[in-house]
Amino acid sequence: MKTAKLDEIAAEQWPYWAPIRHHFGIRTFGINAWRGTTGDEVIKRHDHGEDAEPELYIVLRGAATFTVAGEELHAPEGTLVWIEDGSAERVAFATEDATIVLSVGAGAPGEAFSPSGWDTDYLEGS
Repeated sequence: MKTAKLDEIAAEQWPYWAPIRHHFGIRTFGINAWRGTTGDEVIKRHDHGEDAEPELYIVLRGAATFTVAGEELHAPEGTLVWIEDGSAERVAFATEDATIVLSVGAGAPGEAFSPSGWDTDYLEGS
């Protein structure tokens, strides 16, 4: 068993990012937390069209406005946003200070998750 407090997990170069998957060495699903203040892009604009991986976002603290495939959603603390369509472009901006959004990624439907390694590349400069 390993434990950590969310506030203890941060990327030195990017303090808004809590690389949870990397911190624990999780290989079965993706998980990160993103911190921001009002107006910050807490979920970078992206899609998963190339790998069809769905994502679940959970607003742990504060609030954010998500735009998914052109549809806007205000997401206060406690809101869960499930994006099953990997090709849907998504982005989220904090609408309150001290906002934290947890992101959980999975493998494409019917496939096991395989870490893409982008987080390791950023953290270790590979």
